[in-house]
Amino acid sequence: MNTELLLACWGMMTLMVLVPGPDWAYIIDAGLRDRTIVPSLSGILVGYLVAVAAVAVGVGAAVAALPWVLIGLTCAAAAYLSYLGVRVLRQPPELAAGAGAAGVDHAGGASTGPWLRFAQGTGVSGLNPKGLLVLVVLLPQFTDAAGAWPISVQLAVLGLIFVGSCALVYSVVGMGAKAVLRVRPSATRIISRVSGAAMIVLAVILVAEQVSHFVSG
Repeated sequence: MNTELLLACWGMMTLMVLVPGPDWAYIIDAGLRDRTIVPSLSGILVGYLVAVAAVAVGVGAAVAALPWVLIGLTCAAAAYLSYLGVRVLRQPPELAAGAGAAGVDHAGGASTGPWLRFAQGTGVSGLNPKGLLVLVVLLPQFTDAAGAWPISVQLAVLGLIFVGSCALVYSVVGMGAKAVLRVRPSATRIISRVSGAAMIVLAVILVAEQVSHFVSG
């Protein structure tokens, strides 16, 4: 593939990932709540890998062309984000008594298992209809019909660039949340509440957008 095309795609994908969304809110909560963000981050990346695979084999375009599928996917994503947001608001991470700046009370002492965190992360990205639509709309613009690689292979490579950008940005965001926890423990509750509220607001926005499209259509 053309090197300039790959660099342009990487720049565009990175800018897209830098826009805060459900992934940001979830990885911030993971950074504040868990000892490591690896399970949550891995789940987010796997969810997007599934979306990239769907786009590469043509499933993404088919889903985007079926309004009722997108409506169902959006409602599922909104419900899931609302659940996670309410959970964060009801059980914000707090410093454990006597644990110091490096310790976190995992929702009152009940630590969320890594596999559950992985599954939640997969749900956050895998159920994100905007992620699928962006991949469907944006990736084909960087493909080369005259290139030596088949279009499906080009889409897969470009999708992996997107997943790599996600890994880089969300690692920084999650570790940044941990740094805040160590430097300013009192700020963890505020940040956690903001991330939880952001999930709920994003869920409402997702549903509102679908309703507005339905009404205008």
